[in-house]
Amino acid sequence: MKLIIAYIQPERLNTVKKELYAREVYKMSATNALGCGQQKGYHESYRGVDIEVNLLKKVRLEIAVNADFVEKTIEGIIAGARTGNIGDGKIFVIDLGECIRIRTGETGHDAIG
Repeated sequence: MKLIIAYIQPERLNTVKKELYAREVYKMSATNALGCGQQKGYHESYRGVDIEVNLLKKVRLEIAVNADFVEKTIEGIIAGARTGNIGDGKIFVIDLGECIRIRTGETGHDAIG
């Protein structure tokens, strides 16, 4: 079992979801996030004052998958999020020690589905 965490551009969310659905990955959690990497933000002027914006809007996806879905999930995220520009995002893959489905009490691989 793995937990896949991806940070992507907000405007790429629907494309990533379509790519994941095409690969039979349906369960995910999405939250809004702020962050920066190589982009380092940008400068803008507000009422004549120069403002540095270095935390940019991102979407954080969290997807728990069994071992046979790890590669399909990563491929789907890359296919949907990649534009070739700086700021496309990052994917982190973490070992998932345990998963418990609250409704049924199932644990492990069965709980992920």
